[in-house]
Amino acid sequence: MHYPPKVALPRLLNSLKGVSSRRLCQEYDSHVRQRLWDGRFWLVSYFAGSCGDAPLTAVHQYIEWQQHSL
Repeated sequence: MHYPPKVALPRLLNSLKGVSSRRLCQEYDSHVRQRLWDGRFWLVSYFAGSCGDAPLTAVHQYIEWQQHSL
């Protein structure tokens, strides 16, 4: 995902969560309501990572390595 560097990441994610939850509730209300966490579509936490210009294969290998090292 690319976004302007002046936008704070928590603000960006809050906006994405808000818009996506409203849209999903509008489209799939009966299905979504069954799966809410305490009346909320998203949890308050999030994870964001960066991989710079690494090739996608290197990112996949890193993720696989992390899963095996647990």
